[in-house]
Amino acid sequence: MLFVGDRQAKGWRLFITALAYGLPFIFIVVPLLSFLTYSFFWVEGGVLHHEPTIRNYVRFFTDNIFMPVLWQTCLLCFAVALLAVVIGYPVAFRLVTLSGRRKYVLLMLVLVPLLMSYIIKIYAIRSILGGNGFLNRFLVSTGLIDQPLTFFVFNLKAVLLTLTVLLIPFAILPIFLSLERIPRNLIEASVDLGASNWQTFWRVILPLSLPGVMAAASFVFVLAIGDFLTPQMVGGPNGFTFGRIIYSQFGAAFNWPFGAALTVILAIVMTTVIAFGRRFERQS
Repeated sequence: MLFVGDRQAKGWRLFITALAYGLPFIFIVVPLLSFLTYSFFWVEGGVLHHEPTIRNYVRFFTDNIFMPVLWQTCLLCFAVALLAVVIGYPVAFRLVTLSGRRKYVLLMLVLVPLLMSYIIKIYAIRSILGGNGFLNRFLVSTGLIDQPLTFFVFNLKAVLLTLTVLLIPFAILPIFLSLERIPRNLIEASVDLGASNWQTFWRVILPLSLPGVMAAASFVFVLAIGDFLTPQMVGGPNGFTFGRIIYSQFGAAFNWPFGAALTVILAIVMTTVIAFGRRFERQS
């Protein structure tokens, strides 16, 4: 009976292990390999050719459009990650300083926007910043401006602001967890040794929370650079990003192999950023 029980337990362990490795392989690795394979095909005259070629990658590096747009998108997403961290750090720090149930209640309130529809949140931001939005109507009614501003609508600044607002919760949570893990005895020891609140923060709390900061920045950057819906809805013709180029290749252009090649290049950029963030976390 004991032998049978051991065999059943071993069978369950093998089954769970197969699920743990098999599901990510099927739903993550296989699609990525299919994109990589598809990127070596080519389209001409609306006909898909399956003969392997690197013409899609050659087009990316030789065309004067794609590299500048990728670089511009990377800078935009770095700015989004920086703003999200700068805004999210004080919020996370304040949440950590709270005690009792209030801390986690407020944390849940901060994360509630993640439960809302992504499109609804974008439309809500457009209703505030648009030409006839709440902000412009308020400024016009108070006499601060004569006509509605177009500074934050249908351009890269609108994309920057919208992505920052949407992705701030993704920055707050990793920073909060990093701050929560700092041993309180280190902070108490710093105070007992005569350090001021600012010195304790600068020399103890901030260095120990840097892994969370890097995780938050990497997370926000990856989410921002892969987003095509936000630039499509608030960017307009002046808010063109790399994600919109990929979207157009799978849509109007109907050039899936070139879209797959651009997706592979974007995946390499994301992987590089994540690897850099992980290396910085380990060093910290």
